[in-house]
Amino acid sequence: MKQNLGYYIQTVNDIVQDTEKIGESMNSYYEELREAIDGNKVDELSKEKIAEIKEVFEGGTKKYELIMKKIEQLRPPVKVIGIHKKLERSYLEYIAGCKEMTLSLDADNGIDTKLFDSSEEKQDKATDDISFCITKMSNTLMKK
Repeated sequence: MKQNLGYYIQTVNDIVQDTEKIGESMNSYYEELREAIDGNKVDELSKEKIAEIKEVFEGGTKKYELIMKKIEQLRPPVKVIGIHKKLERSYLEYIAGCKEMTLSLDADNGIDTKLFDSSEEKQDKATDDISFCITKMSNTLMKK
């Protein structure tokens, strides 16, 4: 039983680290969009730039989907089954927010700023929920 617990904790830790790395790799693109939206300079972004960012976001979202498969395949210890299920739901919400953000980008028609903003809110809420789950799991599993 201890071995499975160690595997579970290590895998969750890897999932968190991989998710952060993916997010960091896309952050500069996100920041560029956010600055353009906040500064009312969306029209200054070229079609090529929007297409490039959309491609980066699609690639990142696909990586998140692969991580989601790992989450779904994990066998959580009994005392964290409920919180693991919440983690699954929260990660799915995060991916949904990522997909919406990607959909908000259209090289021909520009950026749907309302969809972009609502997708950002969805991702922020999901990130908070994921962090809550990880903290709750850690506290529960580290207690003796």
